Amino acid sequence: MEETQNKKTIFSGIQPSGIPTLGNYLGALRGWGELQNEYNCIYSVVDMHAITVKQDPAQLRRRTLELTALLLACGVDPEKSLLFIQSHVPAHAQLAWILNCNTQFGVLSRMTQFKDKSATHADNVNAGLFTYPILMASDILLYQADAVPVGADQKQHLELARDIAQRFNGAYGDTFTVPEPIIPKVGARVMSLQEPTKKMSKSDENINAFISVLDRPDDIMRKFKRAVTDSDAVVAYKEGKDGIINLMSIYNSATGKSFEQIEAEFKGRGYGDFKTAVGEAVVEVLKPVQAKYDDFMKNKDYLSSIYSESAKKAIAISNRTLYKVYKKVGFVKREF
Repeated sequence: MEETQNKKTIFSGIQPSGIPTLGNYLGALRGWGELQNEYNCIYSVVDMHAITVKQDPAQLRRRTLELTALLLACGVDPEKSLLFIQSHVPAHAQLAWILNCNTQFGVLSRMTQFKDKSATHADNVNAGLFTYPILMASDILLYQADAVPVGADQKQHLELARDIAQRFNGAYGDTFTVPEPIIPKVGARVMSLQEPTKKMSKSDENINAFISVLDRPDDIMRKFKRAVTDSDAVVAYKEGKDGIINLMSIYNSATGKSFEQIEAEFKGRGYGDFKTAVGEAVVEVLKPVQAKYDDFMKNKDYLSSIYSESAKKAIAISNRTLYKVYKKVGFVKREF
C-alpha cells in the first residue's frame, strides 16, 4: 500500500467467523473498492478477536485463509490497501496490555456486547471476552486511524476507543489520533429468505434462509425458489409483502433496475419467473467473486505473499506508535 498524504486513514477488522452472506456482500463488501479510492485503507482479519469464543484450531486457520482470499476477491487491492492477519502483528497485543492498564474496570463492565455474549456463551465467560474492546481500540489507535467504518453494533466500542485515546493524550501528551466514525455507503439491507422480517445471517440454523457468497449456482437457485413470498402473486413494492420486497431489493442491487422497472418487468408474471430471475442475477453477480476466490485458494503461496507483505508494512507502521507509547509510559528503550 502506498500511503497517500492527502487521504485519511481508516482501519477495519473482520472476524473469521464463517463465509459472509449475500447481505454482507451487497450491503458492505462490494463497496470496499470505492472506499480504498477515497482513503488509505488498513484491513485486518482479526483472528485474535475470534478466540474470545471457543474455536476449533484447524477450522479457525481455514476460515482465516478463506476470509483473506474472499476479501481480495471482493475487491481489496493490495496495491492500494493493507490486508493482514492480526496475530501476525505483535503490536496489537502489546499496545492492548498498556491500554488495559489505563482503562477502568467499570467502563468495560458497561459494554453491552459483553453482556450479550456472556449470555450466549455462558460456559466460557473468559477475561478476553471482557477486555476485547481494549484490543479493538488497540487495533485502531496503532495506525493513527482518522476514521473507522462502523455498524450499529460497534458504535459503543468506537466510543470507547475515542475515550481511551483522549484520556491517554490527556495523561501523557499528544499520542493518538482520535478516530471519527464513518458510515460507509450501504447497499441493500438483505433479509432472510425464510423469515423476511429478520436480517439475513450466516449463523441461521436454516440453510435455506441465507445465501453464502460462495454458494454455487445450483444452491443459489434452489434457495431462491424456496424463498418465502405471499399468496398475492403480484410483484409489487407495498406494505405487507415483506418477502417480495426483499427479493425486489436483492434484484435491484444485482441489476441496478429501479423498483418501478422491476414491477413493470414482472407485471402479469408469476412468482416462479420472478424468483428464477432474482436467482440468475445473483449467480451472475457472485460468479466473478467466486472465480477470483478459487484462484487465490488454489495459489496459497501467492495468497501468503500478500498477507505477509501487508503484515511487514503493518508492523513498521504500528511499531512507530507502540514505541512512542512505550516512551510515554516510562519503559526503557530497547537497544537491540
